[in-house]
Amino acid sequence: MASISPIGSRETVAESLAGFSPENQSWLTLLMDNPTSDDLLLDGLHLYLDQASEARFLNSLKLQKCGEWIGNTAPARLQMRLMESAKSSQHPAYAAFREGLTRSGGLERAYPKAEI
Repeated sequence: MASISPIGSRETVAESLAGFSPENQSWLTLLMDNPTSDDLLLDGLHLYLDQASEARFLNSLKLQKCGEWIGNTAPARLQMRLMESAKSSQHPAYAAFREGLTRSGGLERAYPKAEI
């Protein structure tokens, strides 16, 4: 079976995260369903967070909502990489995204605590 190439670019992913319309959310969900698109999704996420950190106005509520949505939507295989991306900078934009990601509980669902 031939490998499926992802449709889109990191810029498209960043624009979809910034726009965050229902159509963008559907497209991002489809992108997350395809394991070959993981690197593209994470590159776009980094671009989105970098653009948010360079913006004149920091919309932390929007970043938190984005983190929460992605944490609730992303499959288990992406949860660790999403948290690593959120922790890659100490800028308030990354902190706001990380707060929403943590609030979603996606990492805990993907890797539940062991009962000892």
